[in-house]
Amino acid sequence: MARDFVFVSESVTEGHPDKLCDQVSDAIVDRLLAADPLARVSAECALARGVVFLAVRYAAAASVDLAELTRRVIAEVGYDSGDFNAADCSVMTSITALDPAERYPADEQHLSDAALDALTAREQVTVFGYACQDTPVLMPMPLYLAHRLARRLALLRLGRQLPWLSPDGKTQVAVRYRDGRPAGIHSITLQAGCLPAAPPLAEVRDILLRQAVQPVLAQEGLALEEPARLFVNPEAGLPPAPGGPAVHAGLTGRKGAVDTYGEFARHGGGALSGKDPGRIDRSGAYAARHAAKALVAAGLAARCEVMLSYSIGLARPVSVQVDSFGSGVVADDTLAQALQDTLDLRVGAIVRRFNLRHLSARRGGFFRRLAVYGQVGRTDLGLPWEQLHEAADVRRAAGVS
Repeated sequence: MARDFVFVSESVTEGHPDKLCDQVSDAIVDRLLAADPLARVSAECALARGVVFLAVRYAAAASVDLAELTRRVIAEVGYDSGDFNAADCSVMTSITALDPAERYPADEQHLSDAALDALTAREQVTVFGYACQDTPVLMPMPLYLAHRLARRLALLRLGRQLPWLSPDGKTQVAVRYRDGRPAGIHSITLQAGCLPAAPPLAEVRDILLRQAVQPVLAQEGLALEEPARLFVNPEAGLPPAPGGPAVHAGLTGRKGAVDTYGEFARHGGGALSGKDPGRIDRSGAYAARHAAKALVAAGLAARCEVMLSYSIGLARPVSVQVDSFGSGVVADDTLAQALQDTLDLRVGAIVRRFNLRHLSARRGGFFRRLAVYGQVGRTDLGLPWEQLHEAADVRRAAGVS
């Protein structure tokens, strides 16, 4: 990538159809894991105007009323009236309830280190983690600001300051980089769903500038470049509309870039939502972020990408690679070895280290809340893969005093 460039990332609010699907899928994961931490779960959701389709495959010592749970999530997100609403939508299901004997064989928290070698990957997976010095949470600035703005839109709606906002919204932030570092906010676009009671579009623009954009930028000590490029619902000639599933369809796992690094770095090809934590494509993505963040927090690189590759039948990754993009204080191979010497990257060890099987019961609705505003780089959920306890150990392992 060039040293001077403009980069754009987007985020979406809870009512975006794709994110609504992610929340339904993860609500199913939460419900089953809370009842049975050893459950295997795969939950896919698709929805459109008036219809929701669930494809769920699970093995658990528990059962779930999927239709009731789905309607509850839809209502809580804000779709309780209109062309798509929780009460009237049709919920169709394809459920495969496996024999409970096919659950995971043991809780990793109770296994010895040697026993973890028997817990192997069931999928071939390559996952990526990324961290950089752009922001206090070591995430790329375009996505960081897009998430902040999306959450601000939701807060204004839920707090009733702007009750005419609908649950569906999108934010885009373009950041200007010079010499590889953020240098200014090139432009911001808000796609805000508006209910019929909304004021005229020109007034909507002014309100969102004052109540959404300016507060977020002020908190970060930033400002739009001049001339200010702020776009609100920019489709020429189209009246404000509520958006949502009545307008465009949704599908679990379609917002992978929003979940991870806003396309600033690579991410694995699989969805994160709708999968139990024993799936290495989900837990491995968290482990890769944890590793990348440790390297940057330890001062070993200004930015870096960590790649972990797993093969079916093996417990450990077959490849651990680090790319520091020339910013590392030691060679990338040394950084990769330091990670392997410090962090246990076996499938079962990741689940144990992050306590992934028990988060749903101990922090009610944990994975559903994780399904919106990013699955990495968060400060609001106390994510175990965002903790930095191992950073000093990684630095020592790299031979840096």
